[in-house]
Amino acid sequence: MRAWRNYVTGAAMLADRLHRELQDGHGLSLADYEVLVRLSEQPDRRMRMSQLADDVASSKSRVSHQVARMEKEGLLLRRECPEDGRGVLAELTEQGMRALETAAPTHVDGVRDHVIDLLSRDEQEVLAKVFDRVITHLRSLDG
Repeated sequence: MRAWRNYVTGAAMLADRLHRELQDGHGLSLADYEVLVRLSEQPDRRMRMSQLADDVASSKSRVSHQVARMEKEGLLLRRECPEDGRGVLAELTEQGMRALETAAPTHVDGVRDHVIDLLSRDEQEVLAKVFDRVITHLRSLDG
């Protein structure tokens, strides 16, 4: 029970802290930052909305609203999928890439300060293995 409660409290506090650091320093939410990162990692800086939702562990509806808001801010564009007229792609704009590049040091410093530097190399490896297992399990339930 202690492990579970500490995880719930620690994860919430960590997400809140990382969110506030990005919001205060760059006007981005942690969720916005994650979307920008996922798109930046794609060869054409674009991906299907459904895949983006899966990658950020969010609902398609929530990601759709988030992308629409980010599009109004000039960070992203929505485009029809050329291979499939029904699909929609989210695409990172140059403005979005600049926002990511500006915010990334703040986020990386926060992750290091609030997690990585608090753990030994062995503890980092255990943490990675535990969450690999949890993610694999939960994704298998969704088919």
